[in-house]
Amino acid sequence: MAKKLIDFVKKHFGDEVLDAHSRLGNDTVVVERHRVSDIIERLRDDDATQMNMLRAITCVDYLHREPRFEVVYILYSIAKKHMLTVRVVVPEDDCNVPTIEHLYGCAAWMEREVWDMYGVTFEGHSDLRRVLLYEEFEGHPLRKDYAKQASQPRLELLGKERDSVEEFNRYVKDKPSEGSRQG
Repeated sequence: MAKKLIDFVKKHFGDEVLDAHSRLGNDTVVVERHRVSDIIERLRDDDATQMNMLRAITCVDYLHREPRFEVVYILYSIAKKHMLTVRVVVPEDDCNVPTIEHLYGCAAWMEREVWDMYGVTFEGHSDLRRVLLYEEFEGHPLRKDYAKQASQPRLELLGKERDSVEEFNRYVKDKPSEGSRQG
């Protein structure tokens, strides 16, 4: 499908396309962030593209470049068997992108992960909170300027978590493991 998806996006959203390329079979468009939701919705709903699967949402931190971040969406069409990467440039001082959770249910978790790890806010997200780290964690650890040895607040285990740890120690830890490698 080389360049047909790029041409489709350029045809319908020409002014919002900042860059586009097709390298090694990977079609990529870089678009204006305020229109990313509309562009992805069109790609999902149009019969010519049918991008009905969101494979991933991730982020790239280019520490010494302006704009610093890129949010990357990888879309796939199960019916047409083609893929498109949609990238959005995001400046550090205005680090937000419109949500697409209303388009793909799985986007809610992926956007939470990007926010948790990089600090990119998704405007309109229904439940933007940490998904991998605990709520009191300070900072966003996949940012390139995050101090690797930064200390984090220590927290006491909550009762429910403490009970789970004690249950593990009592019922599993002291017993020999059983599995396929036992002879």
